[in-house]
Amino acid sequence: MALFQLPDSQQGDDIAALREENHRLRKVCTALMERVESGGSPNGAPYAAFERSVLLAEQVRERTDALHRTLDELSQVNARLLAANAEAHAANVSKTKFLAAVSHDLLQPLNAARLFASALETHALPESSQALVGHIGRSLKDVEGLLGTLVDISRLDAGVLHADKAPFAVSTLLDALAEEYRQVAGVRGLTLHYVPSRVWVESDLALLARVVRNFLSNAVRYTEHGHLLLGCRRRADGLEIMVGDTGPGIPEPQRKAIFLEFRRASQPQANHSRGLGLGLAIVDRISTMLDHPVTLASRLGHGSLFSILVPYAASCGALEGASSPVPSAQWGDDPLQGCVVWVVDDDPAITEGMQALLGSWGCRVRAAATVSALEAASDGERPAVLLVDYHLGEHRENGIDLATRLRRRYPGLATVVITANHEASLKRATREAGMHCLLKPLKPLRLKMLLGTLLEGR
Repeated sequence: MALFQLPDSQQGDDIAALREENHRLRKVCTALMERVESGGSPNGAPYAAFERSVLLAEQVRERTDALHRTLDELSQVNARLLAANAEAHAANVSKTKFLAAVSHDLLQPLNAARLFASALETHALPESSQALVGHIGRSLKDVEGLLGTLVDISRLDAGVLHADKAPFAVSTLLDALAEEYRQVAGVRGLTLHYVPSRVWVESDLALLARVVRNFLSNAVRYTEHGHLLLGCRRRADGLEIMVGDTGPGIPEPQRKAIFLEFRRASQPQANHSRGLGLGLAIVDRISTMLDHPVTLASRLGHGSLFSILVPYAASCGALEGASSPVPSAQWGDDPLQGCVVWVVDDDPAITEGMQALLGSWGCRVRAAATVSALEAASDGERPAVLLVDYHLGEHRENGIDLATRLRRRYPGLATVVITANHEASLKRATREAGMHCLLKPLKPLRLKMLLGTLLEGR
């Protein structure tokens, strides 16, 4: 039996009240639904709007997933690109090292050939033979220029060519170039006017020489008659080295393009056109590296004037009075006659070529691969100049170390280190050791003028 039970009449009242309350709540819910229906959407279709919202949310989710997949794919592509870039960089470095190694191997026989050809030019030969020797020398010089251009552009592209700036008398550079290109211009029936200067500048001697040499080579190549000019002009912010010609001039639209790779001005005569169109591209890159502005002025039918602005050396005024090389043509007595020169090189062709060339200049030459062999052949004779290759073979000391050792034994021994290595660190080490540096392939006239300067007054 239940402990508590409402009367039947009261139970009926409660059920009726519940039903009435339920009916009232249903009416409220219906009213609320109608209000939502009437004001929730301009189309009066809230459920459709809800469906669209759900659909848009799904599309957003799908597109977000697609975006994530695309980002993942891009990340993978980027990783592959980075790997490919690393491989390309490694390949470029490898190519540069290969070119440097190959250029050294190619420069050795080329250097020997230039030495032999230059030695032959000093011999009394029949006129026909002398002409052939001249052709050989010019052809070897062309090969040297093309090879040097390709190696230089590869080193510049790889960023392995660096500047080694130091103060020097500009005559050290220009006197030798003037003498060399006076002969080159003469072959073309041109004359070279040279205005010397004793100003001291600060730059990389070898790289600056490359720039001025390219100016002169272009002037010779494009000038059919008239003359060339090599000289300097003092400016407030540096010394302007200028090379002018009486060639055809360069049209205005071409004046920027000729500094690009494989671009040249109007075609010269075929028998003088041996360039690759890289000379001025190299000039542009080297001048940028050195921070030496290059300018060009030209008039059609009258010629062109290229120039490069080089900063003065510190205490330029004090340095101007210092001694500077004197062109060989101004020497009274030839200091090379009877001079004892030692040559150390591990390549037999180079030692033979140097003996032939230096011997033709009147030097007394001792050439060998080792110092012991030199001393054995010298009969106690003291050397005045040492010409030593930097790379003397594996497991051997380099040329600077060998020269340092010899200079302790022979104080005051003038030393020239000869190398195919263009690295700034090597040029700096040579200079800091108090030695001179010449690059292969060796230019005989440059060597002769340097020897004359080193021996003058001894």
